[in-house]
Amino acid sequence: MQTVKIPVSIDPNRAAASKLSYEGMIPGVQLKRLNELCAGDCSDVAVSLECGVDIQGIVYLKGKAVTELTLNCQRCMTLFTTEVTVDFCFSPCGSEAEIDELPDAYDPIECNEIGEVRLHQLIEDELIVAMPLIPMHVDGSCSLGDQDIVVGEIEPAQLERPNPFAVLEKLKSK
Repeated sequence: MQTVKIPVSIDPNRAAASKLSYEGMIPGVQLKRLNELCAGDCSDVAVSLECGVDIQGIVYLKGKAVTELTLNCQRCMTLFTTEVTVDFCFSPCGSEAEIDELPDAYDPIECNEIGEVRLHQLIEDELIVAMPLIPMHVDGSCSLGDQDIVVGEIEPAQLERPNPFAVLEKLKSK
């Protein structure tokens, strides 16, 4: 297997019949939605992809994608890089009945009107889902550690608030 550019789209049925496999890169600048979620540009995505048909006759696209993302730490508000890795196993489905019959090992994907799957978009979706919900440094490497950050000023609490039932108390004493 040689390192090549991952095609933008493929016909999963033809690729599976030919037992194609790809190992290559997707340029990070082409993944617009992923770049919008990062604090900086994401690095190129290393992808390995295998197409085939399993013993049940199910067409599959199986692979792995790895990239480094620059994110903003929500604890100390500084930039850091983290590696995001996703393993995926998809099978093209044309109807709801096919999706219902699909084994749990496969995730369903839809083909476009000419029967192709957009690989770049599919891998970008998987990387977005795999991003950390709250990006933070590892506990030991964060500059603030367990310290709390205060953004803005906090007004001092009023020491004594008027009792809303004071009027009722006066009526009770009469």
